Amino acid sequence: MPTAYDVPAEDLIKAVAEELKKSKKVTPPEWASFVKTGSFKQHAPREKDWWFIRCASLLRKVYVHGPIGTSHLRKEYGGLRRGRNRPEKFTRASGAVIRKALQQLEADGLVASDRNGRVIAAKGRSLLDKVASKIVNEQYPELKKY
Repeated sequence: MPTAYDVPAEDLIKAVAEELKKSKKVTPPEWASFVKTGSFKQHAPREKDWWFIRCASLLRKVYVHGPIGTSHLRKEYGGLRRGRNRPEKFTRASGAVIRKALQQLEADGLVASDRNGRVIAAKGRSLLDKVASKIVNEQYPELKKY
């Protein structure tokens, strides 16, 4: 059976975002429409469903990287802050966005807290593997034999 490791991350994240949107358990907070995802960004995200995409991406990162904390995830989603007359510098992403998304995933039972950070729960692993197998069956039949 294919797992989340066997399909491209972009395809998996889009499909899981659609599943999260259907479930109605994960909802964007009221401030999500005008908040930036990091201090290095100039504008808020333009996609309407960016919250679901971020939650799906976080779910995949927790699945792949094991017990992982908010601090490490802030580094993962960080970027370069560009100055006009000074060199660019790496800046971490917004911790509030990551924390709130992880809290929603945890309330839904997809992620669980551990002593070392957040880990994937059985329900989250099942969701990702089910979506991955659906993607393999529809888009990548050549991977089916593995």
